[in-house]
Amino acid sequence: MKPPPFEYHDPRSLDEALALLAEHGEDAKVLAGGQSLVPLLNFRLARPDRLVDINGVGGLDGLRVDGGELRLGALVRHSALERSADAAEAVPLLRDAVQLVGHVQIRNRGTVGGSVVHADPAAELPVALTALGARFRVRSARGEREIDVQHLFVTHLTTSIEPDELLTEIVVPLPPPRTRSAFVEFARRHGDFALGGAAVLLTTDDGGRVTEASIALLAAAPTPLRAPRAERALAGRLPDEDAAREAAALAVAEIEPTGDIHGSTEYRRGLIEAMVRRAILAAAKDGA
Repeated sequence: MKPPPFEYHDPRSLDEALALLAEHGEDAKVLAGGQSLVPLLNFRLARPDRLVDINGVGGLDGLRVDGGELRLGALVRHSALERSADAAEAVPLLRDAVQLVGHVQIRNRGTVGGSVVHADPAAELPVALTALGARFRVRSARGEREIDVQHLFVTHLTTSIEPDELLTEIVVPLPPPRTRSAFVEFARRHGDFALGGAAVLLTTDDGGRVTEASIALLAAAPTPLRAPRAERALAGRLPDEDAAREAAALAVAEIEPTGDIHGSTEYRRGLIEAMVRRAILAAAKDGA
């Protein structure tokens, strides 16, 4: 299929892009990698009057470790994050997550910022960034603000970013020392959206007992979802099979994932429980 008619804008600066968004608001869509937006246009599920292509805007593709944070420009390609030795050393969970995104061709074009703003609860990077407690810097002609991850995702395909705002940078706090991580998911075919998954970070003491845990669930709700009861259940314990099973059961005790032709709510709940257990055990073995 072909997209509906639209006016195309190709700004060369951030100020120019923000001026266009301020002028056209909800009638405009931002084009970055286009790996989600273009299919929506072609199926006519999205019908914006205007596209604002930000690929010509400089300064939005930076990737650097700055003090205790990893800073990702909104236009960083998935493949650039996947290949970055600095990012892999600083935040291994992001490397593990981005390697599961689609296929190589999608990762070559798709952007980290685009994945975040699209806000699909079955996408890997929003879940990983939720587990990591990331922050998101957005700009508009009115000024700049920062959104915590717990306030960014509103519901399926919806964020709290306003129509005249543009995501410019993602700030990821570096995990503390003695933190290990894992990202586990299940998809019917390689490159498909996963039916369920989990991102886990475990910080341990010298004896291997968990001092801090972070667990985020993929495809469990309309947004990426933390599992605080499961996180608390791991505190002070060795992350062994018994602890992993108990935490996994708590992680899914109150979720109601949407069923479809690929699996009922009950099936998906059981699948996510298995993914949480596997992710905890994989994180416990990471670097061991």
